[in-house]
Parts: sequence; structure tokens; C-alpha cells
Amino acid sequence: MPAFTMTYIGGPTALIELGGVRFLTDPTFDQAGTEYPTDIYTLRKWEGPAISADQLGQVDAVLLSHDHHYDNLDHAGRQILASATQVLTTVDGAARLCGHAVGLAAWQSVEIAGSAGRTVRVTGTPARHGPSGGDRGSVTGFVLAFTDAPNDGIYISGDTVWYEGIEEIARRFNITAAVFFMGAATVSAVSPSHLTMTAEEGVRAARLFDKASIIPLHYSGWEHFSESCNDIQSAFSGAGLQDRLRWLEPGVVTSVN
Repeated sequence: MPAFTMTYIGGPTALIELGGVRFLTDPTFDQAGTEYPTDIYTLRKWEGPAISADQLGQVDAVLLSHDHHYDNLDHAGRQILASATQVLTTVDGAARLCGHAVGLAAWQSVEIAGSAGRTVRVTGTPARHGPSGGDRGSVTGFVLAFTDAPNDGIYISGDTVWYEGIEEIARRFNITAAVFFMGAATVSAVSPSHLTMTAEEGVRAARLFDKASIIPLHYSGWEHFSESCNDIQSAFSGAGLQDRLRWLEPGVVTSVN
């Protein structure tokens, strides 16, 4: 298993350090109480970041599952994109962001030089942001792996529900740590359908990635989450998988190996 450290910042945002490369997932750094009105609904942020953008340090690559929802890229998060060495996201998102954003279709990859002569390969993975025929725009997940051990990977789901595309990831990679965006996000003004994994879908995915530590993200901090950490813990305990969960303390650098 690739050893790495991870610092949970809040919502979908975490700093992952692997092989000397610093990756930031979906940057959200606005303060608690910020509202994001649209013509149809208003998103409300309840929790601020555990560390500020100023404390972050240099970011080698932002892993941006999608750019078009504030709970995955807020106002302060957009400012971070400019200072990151590289932004990896969807093909549609890269076209909107321009600059140094790179769009990854499913199974496309880029390589980033790390330390001690090792290189990290980042591969885009399938994701679906809601039900079939009712998803909320293009999203991507990611697998991080060393080029000299390409089958052993860290999976970052991005905003996806469970669907058949997740199964193909398990066929292609030996996933040793899986970061699931959960919370069953639901924007009722748009649809009653959930847009991120439910706790039960997380259990199903954990059984698929049967060697992986499961690290929940994006389950708190926003009004539109319909499930909490307690729901996740209960579902995994009921399935006898509670020992697979790795809960991260906000703002604390945690070794995962």
C-alpha cells in the first residue's frame, strides 16, 4: 500500500501528501455562515475550514472533482487554483477554468514527479453526480499510484453515487485506501435524489474495495447533507466493517499506511 499522509480540512477538502507530491482535493475555504444563492436554491455552509488557505503551503496539484458547485469549489477555493502548480479536473471544467487546468476523461492520466526518484500517476475515474438521467453535470474521481507500482492505488471518489462505473475501478486497480465523498447530499429544490454516496452505498463500495481503508469525506459542514457521520458509522457497524473506517481529525496530519 502506498504510504501517505492526509490532513482533513473540511467538507470535501483534504491535503494528501504522497511521494513528496502535495495534492489538495476540492478546495473549500470560505468561512462558516457563507450562503451561495442561485436562481433555484441556496447552499449554506455551516462549518469553516480547520486550517486557513494561508496555512496551506504550496500545492502541487488540485484534484477538483468538478468546478460548478460551491460545496466543492467555493470563493476562497477558486483563489487557490491560481497558485497551484496544476489543476486536474473534468474535461468540461478545464475548458471553463482555462489557464493551467487539465481535463481528465475516465482512464486518462498525467504523471507528476515526486521525491526519491518516484513519480505519481493521477488517473481520472468514472463518476456520476446523481441518478441515471438526472445527474448534476460532469464529475470525476481520481486514482493516485506510483508509476513503479501502478496497480496499487489510492481512490478519491469525488461527488459520485454508487453505480456500475465504480466496479470498473476495482477491476483495474488494487485500491488500498478509498476516500469516499458521502453525506448523501440532497438539494430538494432540484430533486429528491441524493448526489453523493449514502452510507449504504459506502458499505457496498467498501465490500468491492475489500483491501482498502475507508476514509469518509464530505459528510458534514453543509446544510444539504442528509446523512451524518453517525449514519455512516452505524451502517458500517451493522455490516461488520467498522474496523475499515478511518476517521480523520480536522487539521491534524494523519499517516495512512
